[in-house]
Amino acid sequence: MDRQQLLKRVDKAWMAFKASYTGLCDLCLVEHGVTGNWSVRDIIAHVTTWDEEALKHLPLILKGGNPPRYSVTYGGIDAFNAVMTERKKDFSLAKVLTQLDETHSQLIALIQSTPEDQFIRETRFRHRLRLDTYSHYPKHAEAIRKWRKQRSCRVTSGGGCAPPTSLSAGSSKSGGRLDP
Repeated sequence: MDRQQLLKRVDKAWMAFKASYTGLCDLCLVEHGVTGNWSVRDIIAHVTTWDEEALKHLPLILKGGNPPRYSVTYGGIDAFNAVMTERKKDFSLAKVLTQLDETHSQLIALIQSTPEDQFIRETRFRHRLRLDTYSHYPKHAEAIRKWRKQRSCRVTSGGGCAPPTSLSAGSSKSGGRLDP
């Protein structure tokens, strides 16, 4: 794999992640329950957090350093995710979306400026990049797509938000919601 192939792989996973929530109205983006108690907004903030972690640790890895272990610093990755979710819980949707795009652009710039030898074999750099990006994005894109299939919240033709449509109890196998 070379840099261009890796960039294509990152971009493909990135575009699929963004497509997973395209067309959802703001009310749907902040509705909890997509993954556990997380909303789509929370998932977007989480993905941004891991792009930020890549930006922080990939330069260190390039210099031969070792990033701190999440198990030592936070008590594990789940604990780290909880800390970061709490830290970003009051961010507006607009701020979360802006940070997502800005952070990802910075990450792409870092990849473009990284020596080619980091891509032609499985280096520590490429391993960390894979974990934080193109193997991470699909997990969350799939969770969002699955959630969307179970509900009918969508943008109306006038640009407003159409909330989920309730059916009478027991009239649907999907828990009283119509599929989109």
